[in-house]
Amino acid sequence: EVQLVESGGGLVQPGGSLRLSCAASGFSFDDSGVGWFRQVPGKERELVSCISTADGSTYYADSGKGRFIISSDNAKNTVYLQMNSLKPEDAAVYYCVAPLYCSDLGFARFDRDYWGQGTQVTVSS
Repeated sequence: EVQLVESGGGLVQPGGSLRLSCAASGFSFDDSGVGWFRQVPGKERELVSCISTADGSTYYADSGKGRFIISSDNAKNTVYLQMNSLKPEDAAVYYCVAPLYCSDLGFARFDRDYWGQGTQVTVSS
């Protein structure tokens, strides 16, 4: 059974930082892709960033370029999203998704993928 468990969300002031974690199990983590999506009420889910755990390739949406850093610890089957210089518009529920095709040129979802339960990020003073 595939499981993706996110953690690390919370309330942060504008300009602050958070690190999200996604602990994965139940699939071949070392040769997969894992992504972070986010969603706000009334809007579609959008990709924030993804990483290929096979070769370390990463991709960032424009919204996170220069501020977010995605990484993976294959020994722990965990992907992280370090979010810096957070803005109010970054507030959303953040979801971990796998498997995912990810390269430095972009990403693609497979017909069958799995989502975590989400973690809330609130950016407010």
